[in-house]
Amino acid sequence: MTRFLLPLVTLFLLAGCGEEKPLATVKQVDLKQYAGTWYEIARLPQWFQRGCYDSTATYSLNDDGTVKVVNRCQRQGEDSSEAEGTARVVPESGNAKLKVRFDNWFSRLIPTITEGNYWIIALDQNYQTVVIGEPSREYLWILARQPQLPDDQYQALVQVARSKGFPVEQLERNRDLRPQRHD
Repeated sequence: MTRFLLPLVTLFLLAGCGEEKPLATVKQVDLKQYAGTWYEIARLPQWFQRGCYDSTATYSLNDDGTVKVVNRCQRQGEDSSEAEGTARVVPESGNAKLKVRFDNWFSRLIPTITEGNYWIIALDQNYQTVVIGEPSREYLWILARQPQLPDDQYQALVQVARSKGFPVEQLERNRDLRPQRHD
């Protein structure tokens, strides 16, 4: 589990580095509707997710207005890894910009430095698909309420990310990351 958590801390440290270009988000997010489990459909490759497939993110509301985040990742030959964190809403963002911090010794030591940007840049009106990114354009996730999306829906979400300057030619589709069986 530590192998999965420590890289996530590094992700958020690096996400805060460098010059940020403007990145538009959706106008408003109803966090109650957003809560629940989302399946990773595609992502930009990250070393901390190497070998991950069947990844999910589950969100629930805390009494203090923050959001509990539980990320799960499956790797071949291993039990599922899990990382827990907390997201707080960036004021005046319509709940579309969150700062996420995963719970580990490093983030407890230096909490504000270990927060990462989690910006909702596309969300369908029925809360069935979402595109998450951040201003450096180094991190991108396409998530859905179902483990797979029809190709036309997937391509429409890819186009949204492309239009916002993300390197979508590098996207890895989650279902393509599953280990191949050789019986």
